[in-house]
Amino acid sequence: MCGIAGIVGLEGLSDPGATMRRMTDALAHRGPDADGVHLGTGAVLGHRRLSIIDLSHDGDQPFRSHDGRHVLVFNGEIYNYRALREELPDHGFRTNSDTEVLLAAFLRWGEGCLHRLRGMFSFAVWDEQEQELFLARDRIGIKPVYFHDGDRHFLFASELRALLASDLVSRTLDREALADLLRYQTVHAPATLVREVHMLPPGHWMRVSGDEVRIERWYDLVSAAQRAAADLPQEAIHREVRDRFTHAVEERLVSDVPFGAFLSGGIDSSAVVGTMAAVSRDPVHTFTVTFDESAYSEARYAAIIAKRFRTEHTEIRARPEDLLRALPEALAAMDHPSVDGPNTWLVARETKRAGITMALSGLGGDELFAGYPVFTRTLALWDRRWITQFPVELRKLAGGMLRLIKRGPEGTKAAELLTLTGFSVDDTYPISRLAFTDRELAPLSPDAAGRPNAVRAILHRLIREEGAYALPFLSQVSLAELSTYLPNVLLRDTDQMSMAHALEVRVPFLDHDLIGLVLGVDDDRKYPHTPKKLLTDALGDLLPRVIIDRPKMGFTLPWEQWMRNELRSFCAAKLNALGQRELLDHQGIDRLWDRFLAGDRRVNWARVWFLVVLEDWMDRNAIA
Repeated sequence: MCGIAGIVGLEGLSDPGATMRRMTDALAHRGPDADGVHLGTGAVLGHRRLSIIDLSHDGDQPFRSHDGRHVLVFNGEIYNYRALREELPDHGFRTNSDTEVLLAAFLRWGEGCLHRLRGMFSFAVWDEQEQELFLARDRIGIKPVYFHDGDRHFLFASELRALLASDLVSRTLDREALADLLRYQTVHAPATLVREVHMLPPGHWMRVSGDEVRIERWYDLVSAAQRAAADLPQEAIHREVRDRFTHAVEERLVSDVPFGAFLSGGIDSSAVVGTMAAVSRDPVHTFTVTFDESAYSEARYAAIIAKRFRTEHTEIRARPEDLLRALPEALAAMDHPSVDGPNTWLVARETKRAGITMALSGLGGDELFAGYPVFTRTLALWDRRWITQFPVELRKLAGGMLRLIKRGPEGTKAAELLTLTGFSVDDTYPISRLAFTDRELAPLSPDAAGRPNAVRAILHRLIREEGAYALPFLSQVSLAELSTYLPNVLLRDTDQMSMAHALEVRVPFLDHDLIGLVLGVDDDRKYPHTPKKLLTDALGDLLPRVIIDRPKMGFTLPWEQWMRNELRSFCAAKLNALGQRELLDHQGIDRLWDRFLAGDRRVNWARVWFLVVLEDWMDRNAIA
């Protein structure tokens, strides 16, 4: 797990090495163990290393081929590197690192190597002879890579801030991306908040040669769905889910540094810990962040799992005021604005302080096994599609009444849903995940409210054009989650906030073999009558009923209280500054803030806090 950066096209740069040093310095938090720069005739590559596999300096990067022609920079882990190494007996390996195996695989199979890789990664290979760059990203988008294709230079990096540090990228806000951000509290790849910077989408590679930039998709979720799974007997499906999940966990235990697991005591993290205990020879180290306030603490459930699997359990007691004091540092760690980022930052900080460099997480279980309310809500809407037979004016009237009766974000969304012409996943999901509907957005930013909806476009392509409509209905919702919310919110937050503390996080639920299988399973086998039924049935008696049947809890902190008290002046100043910006309406933002302070239930804290975070991020990064 590292930070990578590069510039192709050095004409006009007085000191390419110094420019690259600025970029890698901006990534120093990602890789405290080593750093390096390769200056070639047509490109300069930089790297910051967090050592996980082969801790010797033999694996430092940029990593050069035997003949010096090819140079690799790589962020992530290749879990099956030992098996791949056996397929390359003639290479003449000089290290024990997955880095060298990755370069050898690329030299043998070209972009075809991507299909052989099991892991999370973004990497770049520079061909000094052909003056060509190859850049690739993993299937699900666990590891990020951003790029800027300018008139004279092509740049890439693991974080936006590294591109900005080059001083070769204009710090200008992208208007379409701002609309996306205000609607969904994130920007969906390939767009970013910076107008001339893009993110390479998950499952894509690109080649840069001279003036030509070519981007290709090498993996897509719809094609990966194993539709034959629908015909398997129940016992066979359960066996396959259990075996693939077990293999995914076992693969992710490859490490030469101390590791552990995040344990909330929920189904997903408990499944990870239980499976780790089953396949590991040594006791599993588990970490739970606890709070004095019982409403926030999951310590009781985590302790049940820790005792059941005899883990070496650490309760990290965090007081909300700890984060409050460290909030400036947490905000400074954001490479992209985020509501929940500070929560993740706190957990990662405490885990790293406990001596852990790598941790497994239950992230992805909800998206894959229908664990979120959006699954039951979307299915319920589909079952009520007969509503669309009523005249639209009558439905608008009913929606207006709903807004009055159900005074909050959910009432506003329900009113929007009533006006739809169809209730397919690509119709309803984009509304379900909204932070602000266009009706609510217009007073804050009339420009943003009038722009196209990015999630609607993604879902239309996925469902209508790529044929996801032929998959089971719940799998279509999973695809929506795996294509929008997961990579652009959860994975981005996890990456930026864990790597702020040089902590690597691995996610076995996002193993592509497991995903392909579960996407092919029909709805009757995983219909969420009980939480994540397919997963819990497949795991048999691994988890006790008290964990399976417990109420779902989110990781929350008293933000609403802080914003009205300790953070009130901070929030007011940031919102005032945001209102002065060209694309936002000062009066609309003032009214939203006043309504929040007055206790209006239609304005929850997250909506306002995100605007505060947005202004802080724009100010820190000097975005115009």
